[in-house]
Amino acid sequence: MGPHGRDAARLATAAIATSLVLSLLAAGVWVSNHPVVAVSHGGADHGAVGDDGAAGPGGAGDGHQGAAAGGESAHGHADDGHGAGGHGAPLPPSYSGDWYTLYEAGGLTLSIGWWIDALTVLMFVVVTLIATCIHVYASGYMHDELHGVTDHEVTLADGHHLHRPGRFPRFFQALSLFCFSMLGIVIAGNLAMVFIFWELVGICSWFLIGFYFERRSASTAANKAFIVNRVGDFGMLIGLMALWGALGTLHFGDRVVPDDLGTPVNRQGLFSLVRPPARGHALTVPDGMVAAEAAADVAAIVRTGAGDPAATATAVAANVEGWRSRGLGRWLLFVAGVGIFCGCVGKSAQFPLFVWLPDAMEGPTPVSALVHSATMVAAGVYLVGRFYPVLTPDVLFVIAVIGAITLFIAATIALVANDIKRVLAYSTVSQLGYMMLALGVGGWAAGLFHLVTHAFFKSLLFLCSGSVIHACHTNDMRKMGGLLRPMPATAWTMLVGCLAIIGAGIPFVIGTSGYYSKDAILAQALSFANANPGRGWLFLAVAGGAFLTAFYMFRLWFMTFLGSPRDHHVAEHAHESPDVMVRPLLVLAVLAVVAGWTLPGGFGIANLIEQARPAGTGGTESSGYLFPGLTIPAEHESHVGAVHVTATLTAFATATAGVLLAAAMYWWKILSPGLVAGLFRPVYTFLANRWYVDELYDAVFVKPALALAGIASGADRGIIDRIIDGVAWCARRIAGIDAWIDRWVVDGLVDATADVTWNAGLELKKLQTGRLRQYVLFIALGTVALFVLVSFLYRTALAG
Repeated sequence: MGPHGRDAARLATAAIATSLVLSLLAAGVWVSNHPVVAVSHGGADHGAVGDDGAAGPGGAGDGHQGAAAGGESAHGHADDGHGAGGHGAPLPPSYSGDWYTLYEAGGLTLSIGWWIDALTVLMFVVVTLIATCIHVYASGYMHDELHGVTDHEVTLADGHHLHRPGRFPRFFQALSLFCFSMLGIVIAGNLAMVFIFWELVGICSWFLIGFYFERRSASTAANKAFIVNRVGDFGMLIGLMALWGALGTLHFGDRVVPDDLGTPVNRQGLFSLVRPPARGHALTVPDGMVAAEAAADVAAIVRTGAGDPAATATAVAANVEGWRSRGLGRWLLFVAGVGIFCGCVGKSAQFPLFVWLPDAMEGPTPVSALVHSATMVAAGVYLVGRFYPVLTPDVLFVIAVIGAITLFIAATIALVANDIKRVLAYSTVSQLGYMMLALGVGGWAAGLFHLVTHAFFKSLLFLCSGSVIHACHTNDMRKMGGLLRPMPATAWTMLVGCLAIIGAGIPFVIGTSGYYSKDAILAQALSFANANPGRGWLFLAVAGGAFLTAFYMFRLWFMTFLGSPRDHHVAEHAHESPDVMVRPLLVLAVLAVVAGWTLPGGFGIANLIEQARPAGTGGTESSGYLFPGLTIPAEHESHVGAVHVTATLTAFATATAGVLLAAAMYWWKILSPGLVAGLFRPVYTFLANRWYVDELYDAVFVKPALALAGIASGADRGIIDRIIDGVAWCARRIAGIDAWIDRWVVDGLVDATADVTWNAGLELKKLQTGRLRQYVLFIALGTVALFVLVSFLYRTALAG
């Protein structure tokens, strides 16, 4: 389209910008119908912090609320109870339905549908807003693709570098499909639809990470991302099968469908089955899962039912409560939850499947910004948040542990990375660990709030890094330094991103967006540690992660923008990026600061998220099944004064310590990084080699798989191929004999018969002379001969 496909980019940008406008309109309509109100803590004692949020204008600090005042539900009623841990909050407003039914048989239905609540509306705005900024930025960053490109990283067999046509329109096509897929996940009304768009996101990431597919590193990274994610998806399929097989539905919400007689009946969705309104939305193992695990007892009842389905169903239903009290079905619910989480582990790059994300830096930087902030990696955290009502405390603890391990490993690797994009990549992995940990310890709103604020400042940081790479033509921070003067806009906006990600702010007064979301996570982790004294290490992981985050982010900024240029060749070519790249940085920098603020009256992202809190998930829940004594504390308890003050001061102290240490080493030069690395050489080497995770996977999975494939290939070539070749040789020999018999015996007989017939015909043909007198003579002779013969036979008969 257009000269070199430039119009394709304009069309894609116009499309996503239109989506942004429509998303903002939808958000306005939503808020006008479901006003976002200030948080009410229901009488919780907040001590010095107070109900009004001494944590400043951020809503995260305000935590628990009574959802949306005046909110209405498309599902029929507002329930006041949340079970044992209920808070008296009404049912969150939500709407669901189906556009198109793909398959329906019995009680099973696959459809394309929607689930819209405050979280859906918010995610639509976030995705389209960031995607619009990235589209605009990419139109400048990818300008080289407007014409033929000589790729100096690809050398052909003749020694020349690869020269190929530009792929400007192709890039924007994939980028648009990527955004469409993420929006599909956000609005999906059932898990089947989520899985379809989930895989579409995976395909798009393969396109974009492998955009420079002629480079071996890029094609390998794309394949690695695709394969690793399929490992997680295998677990997700198990979870889907467990849900569908036991419950017969993958819909989130209830549906009204006609029965066999055409009478409308209410068919419960996953949320109502796991948290039935009749039980005050308390977590309950669904009847289907109970009956599935009590299959032997059900079979016995069926055998004694004498073929009466109604009596059998009544007898089974009468026994369900007893089976449930024995704990039947809980394992199936656990497997379903962990299975769905496995898919999130792959998509959101959690331990042990995080290895693909740093390699994904092979794609263009706008892709990295989109993947790391608003689309692919956000999908896993979003799905955990959306699926939250179905997750048992046991599953949540597994999520918390995985998140803690992930954030610690990734943060330590980022300490020593020298590739500016890889530092941010490991930072993303670490921040995703933060979100998962928050969700796992009961911080539903805190985890999703950090997802939103992280989207703004992480996309800002990646676009800033792209601006640096665009100017310096290198990713290596060891060749940078002193870029503040030639690139002031990039430097200051990136500083804003660094401050946001470390949660900078004036304690209890005001701060950047990360200040509110990180404080909420630390507070919930501390609340969890208080409720579970033996598991307090989760809070230590969060606090330690805050220190590491501050250190590696300001190490990046100091090495890149301060001091003297380390490579004068790089410094001489450094320049500020064009306006089309700088303006999106300014927009995102503003959002990175204000996204966590709450306006007078209570409107803010945190309170909007709180409005969507699933029914029954706000209270304290305990589990004594897989993890005895485990308690998931109510999120509002983290806003109690003592907890929140401690968390805020801890976050401030750890972040400050990290910044000061980075300044001492890379700005003030008080400590020599080389000396520190030398003192801790084994640790430095261990971290520089990324905990040897790739090497471990290579030794445990890749090499054995290749060896097994080699053995299989050898067996195929040496045994199976030889057997097949031998059979083919025998078949050819037999076919040769058969051909000889056919040619010389069968064909010979047929040919001989034909020859005899042919020759007989030739002889008989001689009788056909065409002479009338000869024919008369033959008739006369024949008549005489016939007369003589008949006479002879007649006399012989009379004599006999």
